Amino acid sequence: MNAPLAQPLLLVHREGAVLRLTMNRASARNALSEGLMSALQIALDDAAQDLSVRVIAIGADGPAFSSGHDLKEMTALRKDAADGGRAAFAALFAQCSKLMQAIVRHPKPVIAQVQGIATAAGCQLVASCDLAVASTLARFATPGVNIGLFCSTPMVALSRNVSRKHAMEMLLTGDMISAEEARRIGLVNRVADSEALGAVTMALARQVASKPTATVKIGKEAFYRQLEMGLTNAYDYASQVMTENMLAAEAEEGIGAFIEKREPKWPE
Repeated sequence: MNAPLAQPLLLVHREGAVLRLTMNRASARNALSEGLMSALQIALDDAAQDLSVRVIAIGADGPAFSSGHDLKEMTALRKDAADGGRAAFAALFAQCSKLMQAIVRHPKPVIAQVQGIATAAGCQLVASCDLAVASTLARFATPGVNIGLFCSTPMVALSRNVSRKHAMEMLLTGDMISAEEARRIGLVNRVADSEALGAVTMALARQVASKPTATVKIGKEAFYRQLEMGLTNAYDYASQVMTENMLAAEAEEGIGAFIEKREPKWPE
């Protein structure tokens, strides 16, 4: 008798110009195992080269969005290595950091669709996405401090999305916050009833997908780059970006359409 085929760790399907990635480890609370992170990385890399993809939405199956790193997997790495797991842990955190940076640096906007809890690296994943829509049932936390493992890598994404005081409170207390509180402090953009979560996410995704592709790519890259600069350098850089943008076909068409009071016809 043949053994049942293993379920894929990541479900991938298209809805028009929107690529939907669904984490599929519900029984493990969609913990970010090495395998799941690899699957996400491959899907993101493929989408970067796919001109027909304009927006990416990352969601999850089951009651949890993601509980963070797979602690059972990490414990096994500790037990099976002569160095106590040092090299394996370093590789795992490097893999996670690469994945999160791939989202930030991706040429396409990435939206998190959060239906349940998002903790530790799961919260980091939400914070790394450009936009986030959460169900009223969603909860967020960076609870590593409670188990002796401070959420240092989730801290990088969290502290770049919410104020220092809010980030430090989450990191130091490990407390869960509600979806509405996450919206209030800037961790998510919108909150929807669980039944409407998919529709609200797709409406936002389609709205973003309708914008001129090259312009969105230019703007996303510039947004994150200028955040790391001082004020004067940020304005110098942004001025250079806008100058190049003004010379692009999309800007010429868009401005012409505005002046002529017609709908723009974006170049393919």
